[in-house]
Amino acid sequence: MSDTPNPWNDDHRRADTGPQGQPSANAPRYQERPQFQQGPQYPQGQQAGASYPRPEFQTRPTSQPWQGQPSMGGGYRPPMQQSYGPQPQPSRSPQKKGSGKLAAGFVGVALLAAGVGAGSGIVADRYWNTSEPAVTSTQEEQGTGTTTVVQADPNAPDWATVADVASKSVVAIQVATAQGGGQGSGVVIDTDGNIITNNHVVNGARQILVTLGDESFQAELVGTDPATDLAVIRLTDPPEDLTPIAIGDSNALVVGDPVMAIGNPLGLSGTVTTGIVSALDRPVTTQAVGASNRDTVVTAAIQTNAAINPGNSGGALVNSSGELVGITTSIASLPGSSSGGQAGNIGIGFAIGSDQAQHVAEQLLEDGTAQHPQVGVTARDVQEVGTMGAEVVTVVPGSPAAEGGLQPGDVITAINDRTVSSTSQLVGLVRAQKVGEPITVTYVRGGEESTVEVTPVAASE
Repeated sequence: MSDTPNPWNDDHRRADTGPQGQPSANAPRYQERPQFQQGPQYPQGQQAGASYPRPEFQTRPTSQPWQGQPSMGGGYRPPMQQSYGPQPQPSRSPQKKGSGKLAAGFVGVALLAAGVGAGSGIVADRYWNTSEPAVTSTQEEQGTGTTTVVQADPNAPDWATVADVASKSVVAIQVATAQGGGQGSGVVIDTDGNIITNNHVVNGARQILVTLGDESFQAELVGTDPATDLAVIRLTDPPEDLTPIAIGDSNALVVGDPVMAIGNPLGLSGTVTTGIVSALDRPVTTQAVGASNRDTVVTAAIQTNAAINPGNSGGALVNSSGELVGITTSIASLPGSSSGGQAGNIGIGFAIGSDQAQHVAEQLLEDGTAQHPQVGVTARDVQEVGTMGAEVVTVVPGSPAAEGGLQPGDVITAINDRTVSSTSQLVGLVRAQKVGEPITVTYVRGGEESTVEVTPVAASE
């Protein structure tokens, strides 16, 4: 037998071994991962709207261009950047510069260690040899049947069943614009043919073609919301057997939960990838497409390591029950990794939580527009060692924050018990709330922690 290792039996993480399990002289040498470089600190006293320094990587759009077509909206490249609009071939893709201004928000970083220790063999054997398959369950909500998956063993999800159930509700989207065209993904939310997707997927669309399974359909635009990068389209002649997705509770997610991304990456419709929730409430800031250049999208995003690539924009992030918990929207890439073109998956992708997506979609279906909550403060990142948060700089007279008693110098540390560690995260969390629905603000004043109930109002457009 040849001593040459069989490349088909090794993954990229495992080195070749010689006799008695020792590394052979031919074992490949792997380079260490590049270290992220911290961006510059912003000066003392900069008001809300200043972007929080990010590691030097960019977020990229997950919409996918048609080959040879011009870019729709160009690229966008702030420190934590998400390029909107379908992109052209790598040699032709321009990049947009970020505005650098964000409203208050906050960055919480969760570090995960994934490992299996000694003594796990019994548990693993039980998981792999279980004879109980996953089963499906049909739920009736407002006369609409949606299917969910009941896992026999939540610790070892049956992803084949999840994919079979949830993929029936995820579509591929192709658009034609005055500048060319592009493609992305969408999620069916009711039997009337309404589909939620990203605003940057359908912005400027003159024609929308939706593919579901082996059939294609014409669709029309219902409404867009550049401020949240969400949109709703509707099939003009929906099939009778259209299957809406079951909506899950994104607020119930915890770091480490298993998830599956479903979409149309690189034009490969119906693609599924799995991973975990890597972090929650990650502030991702981008320039809004189809709005003023001063407008920004600030999202308290779900971060996942499930593979997300160009074309996944507007697709589904589902839990192990096949319920929608997020709308995939962007990916991160290292500077120069794509030689000026559009990069692919590096294990850092982002999704808009299903709770926010559903709320915005309901408003777009009702009147074509969406309200955006605000509390009436400007803030900056804490500049001193100690409690992290968003330090209030100004309070607008008569605003909800003023009525709640917040004062300049207060350090906001949480919204509804969700940690706030920066101004951009504060903005993302506030924008994820609902106008007229009270929220609990936790803040520190003079070294003492307090809470106050504040009711957001609609921001003036």
